[in-house]
Amino acid sequence: MVLSADVSDVILTDEPDWPDEAVQAVVVISDPASRLERQLVAGWMARHQPPATNVEVIEIPPSRRRKKRHEIDPRLAARLNRGDNPIILPMRVVWLAAEHRGRRSLRARDFLSLRDPRDPDVITQQVTLRTNPDRARLISGAAATAAELRSQWQESVEVMPIDEFVSRRAWLALERSERHLRGTRYKIPKFVHEEILRRGEFKDGLAEIAPQLGRPVDQMLRKSGRYLKEIAASHSPFVIDLVASGIRFIYRQGYGSINYDTTQFQDLYHLGNQHPLVFLPSHKSNLDHLVLQYSLWENDLPPNHTAGGINMNFFPVGPLIRRTGVFFIRRSFKDNPTYKFVLRSYIEYLIEKRFPLEWYLEGGRSRTGKMLPPRYGMLAYVADAISNGKSDDVYLIPTAITYDHIQEVGSYAAEQRGEGKEKESATWLVKTIRSLRNRYGNIHLRFGEPVSMAKELDIGLSGEERQVDVAKIAFEVMLRINRVTPITPTSLATVALLAAGDHALTREELAAHLGELVDRVAERDLPSTEPLAVLKSDQGIDDVMGALAEHGIVTIHSTGPEQVFQIVADQHLAAAFYRNTIIHFFLNSAIAEVALAAAAESGGGDVEAFWSEVAAMRDMLKFEFFFAERAEFQEEIHQELALFDPEWADAISQGADSINKLLRSITPLSAPWALRSFVEAYLVVAEELEERPADEVWDEEACLECALGRGEQYRRQRRLRASESVSKSLFTNALKLAANRDLLDSQSPDLAERRKAFAAELRMAVRRLTYLETIDRERRNHD
Repeated sequence: MVLSADVSDVILTDEPDWPDEAVQAVVVISDPASRLERQLVAGWMARHQPPATNVEVIEIPPSRRRKKRHEIDPRLAARLNRGDNPIILPMRVVWLAAEHRGRRSLRARDFLSLRDPRDPDVITQQVTLRTNPDRARLISGAAATAAELRSQWQESVEVMPIDEFVSRRAWLALERSERHLRGTRYKIPKFVHEEILRRGEFKDGLAEIAPQLGRPVDQMLRKSGRYLKEIAASHSPFVIDLVASGIRFIYRQGYGSINYDTTQFQDLYHLGNQHPLVFLPSHKSNLDHLVLQYSLWENDLPPNHTAGGINMNFFPVGPLIRRTGVFFIRRSFKDNPTYKFVLRSYIEYLIEKRFPLEWYLEGGRSRTGKMLPPRYGMLAYVADAISNGKSDDVYLIPTAITYDHIQEVGSYAAEQRGEGKEKESATWLVKTIRSLRNRYGNIHLRFGEPVSMAKELDIGLSGEERQVDVAKIAFEVMLRINRVTPITPTSLATVALLAAGDHALTREELAAHLGELVDRVAERDLPSTEPLAVLKSDQGIDDVMGALAEHGIVTIHSTGPEQVFQIVADQHLAAAFYRNTIIHFFLNSAIAEVALAAAAESGGGDVEAFWSEVAAMRDMLKFEFFFAERAEFQEEIHQELALFDPEWADAISQGADSINKLLRSITPLSAPWALRSFVEAYLVVAEELEERPADEVWDEEACLECALGRGEQYRRQRRLRASESVSKSLFTNALKLAANRDLLDSQSPDLAERRKAFAAELRMAVRRLTYLETIDRERRNHD
């Protein structure tokens, strides 16, 4: 094709037809970024315009050149105010990326040039139209009458001139049409600052705050604009693609693939077209957000607006990820009502416009492998958005991200021992990427059943009652994440190894324990990353032990008459991380087993005593795990024991021998390996409190330091069966339990006696775990 200076005679691929309704007066609103684009629009009109139609073309500032200052053509306002009712038809020229492997996506050379082929300069447009005209497309947005737009303008919550309002509606209509060509992965907001700051309700909200701060509203509006600029994401399609390519490069350094079910993404796509979505992932690695972000991009879902800590806003990471959808939040702003109001307004705006959100309910990464207690602040903003009528419903998406192995597990173990956390920086980022050069297996992404906020939330509640309601919803999300977290071969292997303590296992012993665990998982139909029966084979054991040995967690001794496997001396916390990712699946059984041991200890005969012990263990562990509501929890305990004996309650009534027989039928017992590290850690703290003067001024950090020292002493003396009990996180939760029982306040009555009772309770729990270990060992020896 040879082009002349005028390209209006060029016919583009898949040109739109003239709208059927546009038969009389028509105003074509186009946003050309060049003379060439203007000519392409004019050529289309000349070919398609009906003879009797009166058409006027008015240009608005181009969407791809918003950084440059462009004034809206004054003819638009004049035309809208003329009094007739023309059809408003938005038109735009779109440039596509070159097709590569069946997909129009950016290539490495595009990234290296830092030029987006979908936003070409004038010369590139000429060359593209000559050499690859299929990359140029003309699109039309949904047409509307001037009367319809005028009515929408009058009802709008934003305060702006009508020509600006119509220009925005034209832009947005064209963006929707353009997404049909480019994909939903580029569904991003366009006018965040303008639409929030110009709302009457926003200014009214500032007016309510102003008297508290003694500042004029105009000054607060300017400050709000600065806060919004600090917080809000600023998407760029080019950077979205650039970062997606970078994510794939990064994760492929250490991982083979991200495994997921594509039908789940299809379901989320359809749900997201109807309602706002909030993705709430588990948080175990710095890769978590990148994994979800890439998976959404790969499946053509819109990018999430992701809440990030201000600590991640360092160069060059901060400016880059902000343009992919991350918005940054200060660590603390409770004493800044203006900042809080701006953040709340931003969240409500995104929900109203159905842009997906993402944050970590846990707040930070789990250093122990199990999920952390949820934080409710952002979820409370979502609840307020529903109450304020911003959306009829919001669906929370429980998201489980699981790794065969995690690169950070060594640093997590160090922090558990009391060492400091490395500060995020550019140097830290480079070190993190370099450390991925080892092989870590695969990554597994699963979505739980969505939670409907409208169904779960009582919008009539406020204050403390609303906080309780939001907390229940958060716990439900955490439970659903746990339910879909898949069991990995690594996690089961660490269960078997940690159950042995410092004892090395022969291949036969390891295979026997793994076989029982695999059967237990199969009986309960628990989720897994792959068929776990592979662990019943020598090759499967060699593979999983070899990977653990490669990462320095397991040592394999092969020079003796039997090959033995053992946790490396200082790696119990690292191994416990993997074990703890699946511990929730065995928690109810473990609690029931301890309650059965207590019942056997008392001679049996009293089922109510069993339930009392179940409640006591649930209370002891409430700062570690998420439990269902009390009635549902008791039903779960009943169902767990019914797997082994449907008449288990009769066994308790018949006495200690019958209870012990029931315990021997549970293969393998879960309590010894699932609960010992937690109970022993709590005992360390309890004995530290027991020996402290009751009238001393409380200092939590000093107590934690002493507990770490005491725990290490006990470990060296082998007074602790589980070396992973010496954990700062576990000690911190033990102090939360002590505070809950009013054992830290020096003014509390009978403090010394109640601290002794606390320690005695935990010693009793440890004795029962030892009793259960004995039963399990005797059963194995008998078998």
